[in-house]
Amino acid sequence: MPRGGPLLRLSVLALLWGSNFLLIKVGLRGFSPYALTLVRLVLGAAVLAMVMWTRRLWRPIDRRLWLPLGVAALLATAVPYTLFGIGEQEVSSGLAGSLNATTPLWALAVGVLVGHERSLDPSRLAGLFLGFLGAVLILSPWSDDPGSIWGAVACLGAAVSYGVSYVYIDRNLTGSGLPSLLIAACQLFLAALLLLVAQPPGSSPVRAPHADALVAAALLGLFGTGAMYVLFYRLIAELGSTGASSVTYLLPVVALGLGVVVLRERVTMLAVVGVTLVLAGVVLIQRPAGLRHRAGLPDPRDEATAVERGGVGVLGQLRPQRPALEHGSPDDRHGPEAPGNQ
Repeated sequence: MPRGGPLLRLSVLALLWGSNFLLIKVGLRGFSPYALTLVRLVLGAAVLAMVMWTRRLWRPIDRRLWLPLGVAALLATAVPYTLFGIGEQEVSSGLAGSLNATTPLWALAVGVLVGHERSLDPSRLAGLFLGFLGAVLILSPWSDDPGSIWGAVACLGAAVSYGVSYVYIDRNLTGSGLPSLLIAACQLFLAALLLLVAQPPGSSPVRAPHADALVAAALLGLFGTGAMYVLFYRLIAELGSTGASSVTYLLPVVALGLGVVVLRERVTMLAVVGVTLVLAGVVLIQRPAGLRHRAGLPDPRDEATAVERGGVGVLGQLRPQRPALEHGSPDDRHGPEAPGNQ
């Protein structure tokens, strides 16, 4: 169990990550989903750029990596960030945070479909079943409000995009030899460029200069995106993959709690049961280390392996054990640039 400083940082990380859904909801009062995502990406990338400059992490990037980085930026940042903004125009921040918790389930399902995951034992099958059952309860497709259904589908689409990005990044960027923060910064910069290119014609990016929306957008970019990454990698160095990934289970709780306390959102019993089932499913899809060794796969509890797949480009999407850190960045602990080693 983490103690003292690491425990405090873990709590701060959970608060930063889980509050993003609240900040998105407030930011949408003055920004379109497109504009809010763009501001978030630019500010987050600026924070990482400053940190890397002070730590001297900048280094040349092999030109062969720019295409995978661009695809990762699309799948892990540009698309899901925008979809959450679109979805939260219709649904509560708590519901968005709850659907976000399904990300590990989608990552496993996609991994099995493309052969990235070699086996699916009864425990993992049960986990997928419970998780997706929980997602159905959270979605509540029988609801009489069609707008909320489509908003929830957009949030679920964001979780699916995150899941696809886990598999893609793990297959195409893991072991690139670049520091995790550098890969994260590149993804944020590239995602911002992609959004600039894809700006809808004639769209009005800013609706009104509401002070609360401006503050929310600034907090979302500077702290919920930029500072969050820095804190996350420090916790990996301090607590290892298992300790850092424990924040996964706090995210939907924080999102639901902040939605109720700050925005007076209503939480249904179905949503609570659904989140519980999703988290139970996430626990079950973790394979025992011995079985993975017999299958010739990396041990998800091996800290070096887990950090090697450090969480890059996803805000609030940690996969427990191996999934939590399987976000395709190389092991920063191999050099002096590692977060926490400076």
